Amino acid sequence: MSKRFEGTAAIVTGAGRGIGEAIAKRLAAEGARVAVVSRTEANAGRTADAINAERPDAAKAYAVDVADFHAVQELADAILKDFGKVDILVNNAGVTRDGLSMRMSSEDWDAVVDTNLKGAFNFIRAIQRPMAKQRSGRIINIASVVGLTGNAGQANYAASKAGLIGLTKSIARELAGRGVTVNVVAPGFIETDMTGVLPESIRTAVIEKIPLGRFGVTEDIASAVAFLAGPESAYITGQTLVVDGGMVM
Repeated sequence: MSKRFEGTAAIVTGAGRGIGEAIAKRLAAEGARVAVVSRTEANAGRTADAINAERPDAAKAYAVDVADFHAVQELADAILKDFGKVDILVNNAGVTRDGLSMRMSSEDWDAVVDTNLKGAFNFIRAIQRPMAKQRSGRIINIASVVGLTGNAGQANYAASKAGLIGLTKSIARELAGRGVTVNVVAPGFIETDMTGVLPESIRTAVIEKIPLGRFGVTEDIASAVAFLAGPESAYITGQTLVVDGGMVM
């Protein structure tokens, strides 16, 4: 694999498993040093250890609740001190608390919006000034196709992901003059722990709506992120790249 990210430093949130883990491993495989961020030290450490087994000292684990503004600012300062800079930020951390809106508690609403949307803002807020100062950077936010279409039983999740797209467009306009691009990857149904618990009947019904006839894999999303983080995407900003097998075209 090419080393097009040699000499760069990346932050990937929600990197303890699933899509975030695949993204962290992909960036590291292509030469980046990666700050692996997860809510727990155990999950972050597992991914970092796997990366370091392939490329010694390529990754370091960090634990934080992305919804905690002050904790994220402190963590970002620590990462900047450890890595010297941040060239790539991938906001992937996300949770679900599904349920029909008429029965959704305020706690379930806040938990999802605070992690999925506020969490992304917190990290952007923490690293945008250093990126602007170095006049280069890539910010990639992981949303979802439900942020484009909505989904019954996921009002909180869909709102957070739609908000992430709006946040991306706004920050893209703010940072474009400083050479920083900001984009979204919107996955469809991807084989992860979240989708692994779906009943077979639901999986079959979903696949019938996907022209490519299958769920995606985490590497599909990692490839999209690598593209948006790389030199090939230098003239792309404020955009949403949908990776869903054609489900919502």
